[in-house]
Amino acid sequence: MTLFLVIFGALAFAAVVVLAVLLRSQTLQRNQLVERFRGVVDADAERKRVLAELEREQNAARSETERQRAEAAAQLASIRNQTASDAQQLAELQRNIQGLRAEFAALDEEANLQSFGFYKPHYAFADSAHYAAELERICDAQKEMLKQKRAAVCQSEWTVNGSKAEGRKQVNQTLKLMLRAFNGECDAAIAKVRYNNVHVMETRINKAYDVINSLAEVQRCDITREYRELKLQELRLVHEYEEKLQEEKEEQRRIREQMRDDEIAQRELEKARLDAEREEQRYEKALAKAREEAERAVGAKQEKLLSEIDALRQRLAEAQANKERAIARAQMTRSGHVYVISNVGSFGEHVYKIGMTRRLDPMDRIRELGDASVPFQFDVHAVLFSEDAPALENRLHRAFHQRRVNRINERKEFFRATIDEIITTVQQHHGDEITVTRAAEATEYRKTLALLEAERQQTATLPIREAPAPVRSVAAV
Repeated sequence: MTLFLVIFGALAFAAVVVLAVLLRSQTLQRNQLVERFRGVVDADAERKRVLAELEREQNAARSETERQRAEAAAQLASIRNQTASDAQQLAELQRNIQGLRAEFAALDEEANLQSFGFYKPHYAFADSAHYAAELERICDAQKEMLKQKRAAVCQSEWTVNGSKAEGRKQVNQTLKLMLRAFNGECDAAIAKVRYNNVHVMETRINKAYDVINSLAEVQRCDITREYRELKLQELRLVHEYEEKLQEEKEEQRRIREQMRDDEIAQRELEKARLDAEREEQRYEKALAKAREEAERAVGAKQEKLLSEIDALRQRLAEAQANKERAIARAQMTRSGHVYVISNVGSFGEHVYKIGMTRRLDPMDRIRELGDASVPFQFDVHAVLFSEDAPALENRLHRAFHQRRVNRINERKEFFRATIDEIITTVQQHHGDEITVTRAAEATEYRKTLALLEAERQQTATLPIREAPAPVRSVAAV
């Protein structure tokens, strides 16, 4: 039994040893296999890891793309909405622009004239007296509005500390202050109005009206439009009244000048008549004396006296004709000379003055025109006598009305035209033959130009001297 146990133990031990050897051998084989295929196992795990990472990144990128796509879609929708809104606004603006263009089209020419200080009169009274009467009527209308408290009004009824009377008192004080401020602005504008700032003064009154009314907007107090319109009418009337006064002064000056010219012409005609009468009397006496001597003389002396008598008779006839002509001219109060003159040095080429004088010698009047008021003398192109000189002058002025140099003051008789155009028009209205000088001598002007050119050339040929070197002071050294 003991032996059996020993044998069984030995066998068991041997079996254990064999199993241990087998297990060790299998472990070594497994380790060898694992070691042999380690790279393959690691690559597969890495592949799975990379694939998993890529999938996560793709999912994140897909999510970000979807988010950005959603944002872009939202922005696009917003832009489309804004574009539609802008298109509507643009269409509205274009309609407004078209409306404004249509509204201002009629005012375009007037605005252009206003930029040059042009003023279109609102009234057309014949004389200053009518302007003064209308101005007085406008001022009376303003006073009446102030008396009736219609110049400024309040749209609300106010109370102060529960008192309506105190409220009315405060409102009246406010309206009074508003009117004093507005009237002060209007008076200042009216006092400063000139031909070239009427529209500026109108704007000043309108601006004062708007500003003062806006300051009292809370109290619902305002100056009425009717009162403002009366102030604008006063402004325009004052300006046009002053213009009419100046125009009447110009007309009176022209009339005085014409009367002076007529007076000089009458004196010249009277002097010519007296000279002709004295000449006639002198020749009559000389003729009577020659006849007496011829009756007593004989032979060659008588023949000589008879020749003198014939000459005296001829001179007497000329003196009598001069006398009759002077008397006729004195009786013809509208006779005179129409002249066409130019002043190239003062007014340039193709500018001519067409005027009229009743002087016996029209050159006296032309020389007066070339006095100290212009730098050069006038050149005469044509002088023609007419029994109705004012009518002929007026016809010529009407023919060249659109050529006036001064379109405002028609008493300025200067016109832009060629001498051929003027002479053709003169011949149409004046049948007599006239003598024309087409080219203007402009002697003083051309000599002045020649002198200036010589001085310019002399200056250009002068040697250029070098400037001396600056002197250095002792202190600078």
